[in-house]
Amino acid sequence: MAQETNASARAEAKEFDAVIVGAGFAGMYMLHRLRELGLTARVFEAGDGVGGTWYWNRYPGARCDVESLEYQYGFSDEIQRDWTWTERYAAQPEILRYQNYVADRLDLRRDIEFSTRVASATYDERAGMWTVATERGASVQAKFFIMATGCLSAARVPDFEGIDEFEGPWYHTGDWPKEGVDFTGKRIGVIGTGSSAVQSIPLIAAEAKHLTVFQRTANFTLPAGNRPLPKEEIDKSKATLMQDRQHARTTAGGIICFEYNKTPAAKMTPEDRERELDKRWNMGGFAFLGAFGDVMVTHEANDCVAEFARAKMRSVIEKPEVADLLLPNDHPIGVKRLCLDTHYLETFNAPHVDLVDVRKAPIERITRKGIVSGGKEYEVDSIVFATGFDAMTGAILGVDIIGRGGTSLRDKWSAGPRTYLGLGSAGFPNLFFITGPGSPSVLSNMIVSIEQHVEWIADCIGRLTAGNIRSIEPTKDAEDVWVDHVNEVASTTLYPQANSWYMGANIPGKPRIFMPYAGGVGVYGEKLAEVAAKDYEGFALGA
Repeated sequence: MAQETNASARAEAKEFDAVIVGAGFAGMYMLHRLRELGLTARVFEAGDGVGGTWYWNRYPGARCDVESLEYQYGFSDEIQRDWTWTERYAAQPEILRYQNYVADRLDLRRDIEFSTRVASATYDERAGMWTVATERGASVQAKFFIMATGCLSAARVPDFEGIDEFEGPWYHTGDWPKEGVDFTGKRIGVIGTGSSAVQSIPLIAAEAKHLTVFQRTANFTLPAGNRPLPKEEIDKSKATLMQDRQHARTTAGGIICFEYNKTPAAKMTPEDRERELDKRWNMGGFAFLGAFGDVMVTHEANDCVAEFARAKMRSVIEKPEVADLLLPNDHPIGVKRLCLDTHYLETFNAPHVDLVDVRKAPIERITRKGIVSGGKEYEVDSIVFATGFDAMTGAILGVDIIGRGGTSLRDKWSAGPRTYLGLGSAGFPNLFFITGPGSPSVLSNMIVSIEQHVEWIADCIGRLTAGNIRSIEPTKDAEDVWVDHVNEVASTTLYPQANSWYMGANIPGKPRIFMPYAGGVGVYGEKLAEVAAKDYEGFALGA
């Protein structure tokens, strides 16, 4: 009865202090912080439960590539001490259980409307309010509008000719069926070889009668080194997580499980370089990229790391012609999202697994029975699209956001996203992005960057509310300076030298611009603190 009463009260409420889009890690924490301020908030979530990316990405082998002990909230000592991770890299079901555990502990669901997509948000200058409309036709108003939609949540299915004619089922790794999929005895085609493919292909191959993988771009893969977590390691983390999180915020990537070697490669002997690379390769995970201080800055250091990685990758692939296809040679290591590998490369040694190079033999169309690539038809019973996301901007621009003077955010960002600090965009008062383009986001431990943003936004809203300030938005000058700075920092690295989703290169027609901020979590955090300390320098506060 109490639940029915609460649901009725929520249904009748039409005005809130804030509306949040998305109930993943960002939206959940944002809701909690706004409640602590005594403010009312409504969260709209497209899924029927919390989780965000971990709700939708249920594909076989889905697993975080940041270590579990660091990929958790760090704002509550009580919450972290009452939860115990089981593996070095948590799998999707465990992460989703953790998110539901937090939602239960904080009683978050009563302010979340599930199975509801936001269609549009329009700012009323006279009222100083956002009108947020859902695809169901309902609408609410709020002073603050917060996009917690995630950087990798707008799944992309390529527009292949004939896809509607395919007689079998097809799936996207970023929108996987809850009930799972049984591939036993089936002929499967997997399109894509990015992170989700690297994780899922070994498990799909273990079930399938035959697997054909269609690869456009070979990717660097590193050994994950996953393992069960021993009790002593868990206990140590529980005792120090709160201090560790503060330390993580001072680092480049928001990660402290390994140290970066600050010595340039040229300052080390060949023997020392080899020893350092071998040690880090055996550690597993992203520690490998921290071998030298200039890996992401100079081709000399990067080539040394890349050559070592290619040699290690080649050593586990039995067929030289397959190895030639799987080894990346067209981009520096680390400039595309690195993949953590658990028997991915070895999978191609199996006699029932084939690899098709779609650069030489492009996919022409989907037929009733399969996939035509390079003039040859590959008959399959099911297709898996591991084709990634419209990253960084896709989920934000999936909502029709109209700001001051009827300005459309889609129009404003037509040549690429423009933000100040990745937090807001000029012309859109009281609109906040959590880990938006122009912030470290996907180049960092996302939980650390999420907490960094949520706490800054909460403090800002608290300041506005206490001071009876009507609105806040970036100035155009501050935004222009920040966009130039983001581009300038990226240009000092090797990142722009690859056609990556960091650049929007996986989406036809999307502007090519490096979207995350490569300056690091620590440097970025100092900038956030400086802006707030100067009463939100670079933002216009409206009376």
